[in-house]
Amino acid sequence: MTKDVFVFVEQRDGTILPGGLQAITAGSELAGKTGGRVVVGLVGQDLGALADKLDGSGAAVTYLTDDGALADYNVLKYTRALVGQIEKADPQIVLMASSSMGRDLAPRVAIRLGGGLATDCVELGLDDAGTLVVKRSIYAGKATNNVHFNASKIQIASVRPNTYAAPEGGGSPAERVELPCAADASDDRQVTKEIARTGGGEKDVTEAAIIVSGGRSLKNEDNFKIIAELAAVLDGAVGASRAACDAGYQPHSRQVGLTGKTVTPQLYFACGISGAIQHLAGMRGSRRIVAINTDVEAPIFKVADYGIVGDLFEVVPAVTEAIKQAKAG
Repeated sequence: MTKDVFVFVEQRDGTILPGGLQAITAGSELAGKTGGRVVVGLVGQDLGALADKLDGSGAAVTYLTDDGALADYNVLKYTRALVGQIEKADPQIVLMASSSMGRDLAPRVAIRLGGGLATDCVELGLDDAGTLVVKRSIYAGKATNNVHFNASKIQIASVRPNTYAAPEGGGSPAERVELPCAADASDDRQVTKEIARTGGGEKDVTEAAIIVSGGRSLKNEDNFKIIAELAAVLDGAVGASRAACDAGYQPHSRQVGLTGKTVTPQLYFACGISGAIQHLAGMRGSRRIVAINTDVEAPIFKVADYGIVGDLFEVVPAVTEAIKQAKAG
């Protein structure tokens, strides 16, 4: 019997998270092997326009739980809504992005559904019996392990952002199924009054396709403006080394490394970062790495695809200006 693949597509403030779209691609690959369909779920308020954007993504059905009570993220209410969608869809596999919300929701959903869970997966497939097998990074990215699921239970995995490309589009519109928000008094144990994002409205480094990171050699917080300017013209996120964060130049929410965040962007700029093993552990999964450093012997050059030996205070503004001119031309 064929079984569907369910993908939770996360939205924030009326915008679909890229990682959710990328998870649809992963789901489509698995559904091609299970013989089932890709079905997606949206939770929040005023979801009609977002559902329109999912048409053509490869999903056969879009489940919508649209309610004013879900306008702001509340883990208890979102868990209840998402579990309701999954129970209605009755899939074999459930996927979601390994975002801050995904990391919050996934274990709760797995417990309520009695399923298996693997987080931050970088590769997904099926074994000979058609059961989910995923690959995860371990030991700070120095090794990977394969996780095999129990075929008799629902199989849940969160997918590391930027591991898969977003769907190309062009498919058929999805059938829409609206499900009510199943309110429960126990969910009022948590009250969301305000969602405050550290770093303002800037992109989270774990979700960005392009990251421009700076190290302690930026010398102070004000000098990080040149990092932010390059990130802005590239529509990327600002990152930082632990030394820069410990020095107070950037909030720890932007720290990339072993004790910070693990990132997998398409393009990573390391500006004035020597390349200590702790930092490399957080960004070695980047598709393309550009290193800018005055020290030709800096370890960062050993992992970089492109290296520039020079003063970042001269090189970074020059790169920013060149990109601006290229866009204008």
